[in-house]
Amino acid sequence: MADRTTDGRALKLLTIIDEYSRECLAIDVGRSLTSDHVLERLSQLFVERGVPAYLRSDNGPEFIATSVRDWLGRLGVGTLYIEPGSPWENGYGESFNGKLRGELLNRELFDTVLETQVLADGYRKHHNSVRPHSPLGYRPPAPEAIRPRVAGRERVATYLGLT
Repeated sequence: MADRTTDGRALKLLTIIDEYSRECLAIDVGRSLTSDHVLERLSQLFVERGVPAYLRSDNGPEFIATSVRDWLGRLGVGTLYIEPGSPWENGYGESFNGKLRGELLNRELFDTVLETQVLADGYRKHHNSVRPHSPLGYRPPAPEAIRPRVAGRERVATYLGLT
């Protein structure tokens, strides 16, 4: 996703959703986010949450970079790339991004990357622990009292593009 600070400079947001639980695993904000950043974030999430069977993403350069594809291949993670102009292939991610846009990005003016990151983290925590989700029986995906864990590698993690 993309936005701008009040001085007109670009903001890039990397959103990462677990398709099984609908939990937002991360929202990273920067002026630019490269394949190195994607590798760093994925490494952290794979250590914390386990390695998914598949990773769904758009065809942005940060996701199709040789270093990312090679690393995923070595870990045995399959890739599911979204065809350009086919948002229906990534319904969970597109739904989350639309809500993030409508409930945060379109309602706030951001002065700095840090301010944007802090507000995005707050949004992620609210999304995961408070906001009801109709497909989950109007429960949040990861309420504070119950943090369900998915065993095995059958789940698909959605890692969205930056534009």
